[in-house]
Amino acid sequence: MSFTKLKSVYKQRTGNTFEDTDYESFGLIDEKGNLTNAGALLADESPVRHSRLFCTRWNGLTKASGIVDALDDKEYTGSLVTLLQAGTDFVRNNSKKAWRKVGDGRIEMPDYPDRAVLEGVVNALIHRNYLEIGSEVHIDMFDDRIEIYSPGGMVSGISLEGKNLLKIPSKRRNPILADIFSRLKYMDRRGSGFKKILADYEGQVEFDETKMPVFDADNDDFTLTLYNLNYGTNYATQVNENVIENVIEISEEKMKQLMPEYSKKKLTKACEILKMISENPNISIDELRIALDVKDRTIARYISELKDKGIIERKGPDNGGKWKIK
Repeated sequence: MSFTKLKSVYKQRTGNTFEDTDYESFGLIDEKGNLTNAGALLADESPVRHSRLFCTRWNGLTKASGIVDALDDKEYTGSLVTLLQAGTDFVRNNSKKAWRKVGDGRIEMPDYPDRAVLEGVVNALIHRNYLEIGSEVHIDMFDDRIEIYSPGGMVSGISLEGKNLLKIPSKRRNPILADIFSRLKYMDRRGSGFKKILADYEGQVEFDETKMPVFDADNDDFTLTLYNLNYGTNYATQVNENVIENVIEISEEKMKQLMPEYSKKKLTKACEILKMISENPNISIDELRIALDVKDRTIARYISELKDKGIIERKGPDNGGKWKIK
């Protein structure tokens, strides 16, 4: 089994190299070198067939609102790290941002706060019941909301109805997975996901009590509903998150001056990277890799060299930050 994706993300998010000794310390293998359940779920080609993610952007407010039921749908398999990134990317690609001018700048108002979406998908993948065969994690997007469904309710079996979510003690169904995702800096060891989701929503300028996230759980299922903060508003200006006003065109001739050591093939790739960053400053390294059809180490090398030459820089964290072409 290979763990290329896990190693790449670990390096990207922590700056540390995944060592051979980490296989056992992470809980991917046992002391005899045998693959653990957690290892099977995090392998590049996960052998756990029911570890899948279904994402659908429905047309309207229900699953049967019009002539065309689904506007976009994807099915993802592989490492849990791959599923997490695919799920958050799907939401981002099917969301919009509203904005309004304030003085010399503007305030961006996303349909769904990034941190809340990340926490929701992490929770669904990490705390699901993997003993339940024939059921998968689902992300269903409607005009007014997202529903993130995960097989397996609260570990304690309690219902969340009428409970103070901020006072519910954290119990982990899959502690090894939770520990690994904490090491990857995707989640907090203290289990504060509910608090972060609520805080992220309450911190948005367009938030009101009617858009409060809803957590619903019983013995068998867990569903998180995130409401579209811009649904039903009169904001006149809405733009796709993946579109910016000014696309910067950089020719191969100019790139040759900046990177004289590059071959023509590498210059072409570098220009493609800059064009994609220009069109979508939020694009992830993995999305660049997929678009260019190159390996993790190849895209990492391009990014590193472009940074070293002062051509691009990253503003903010790896997850949630933006690229800037200087």
